[in-house]
Amino acid sequence: MATGDTSFMAAVNDTDPASKGRSYSVEIKGSNYNHFLGKKIGDVVDGQFVGDGDQSLLGYKLQITGGSDKTGTPMRSDIAGGNRQAVLVSKGVGYKAQKLVKKKGDTYRYTYDGIRKRRFFRGNTINQDTRQLNLKVVDSGKKSLADLFGDSGGDSDES
Repeated sequence: MATGDTSFMAAVNDTDPASKGRSYSVEIKGSNYNHFLGKKIGDVVDGQFVGDGDQSLLGYKLQITGGSDKTGTPMRSDIAGGNRQAVLVSKGVGYKAQKLVKKKGDTYRYTYDGIRKRRFFRGNTINQDTRQLNLKVVDSGKKSLADLFGDSGGDSDES
């Protein structure tokens, strides 16, 4: 395994109404990386394992809501394990069930009833192929996320 493959990027969503749905991008690496391996979507983890040093989310409880792997394949909570599988799905996570139709030179999106398609998804378990995690705040700590991360929230351009 390459050295660059032992980290996650976590998108931490602040559920406090005052933050207006702002999210913060945090890298999870080192011993904290190992703490997340084997966890599933829906599990609640301690915030001390997210961030480094003074930017650690000590006192926070975070719920895993999803993620994606190194190829961008989304995770689904209803697929067991951490493997990549082809699943026949209707509208939902990872598939919008829209068909593009061109009429009079313009393109329109139509949603038909009953459209299903075979798409690739990752299972609900975090493994070494996972690269991005979505986390939401369940229980807040003493400091707000805005104070911990400054105004670097939202869609940051770190990558």
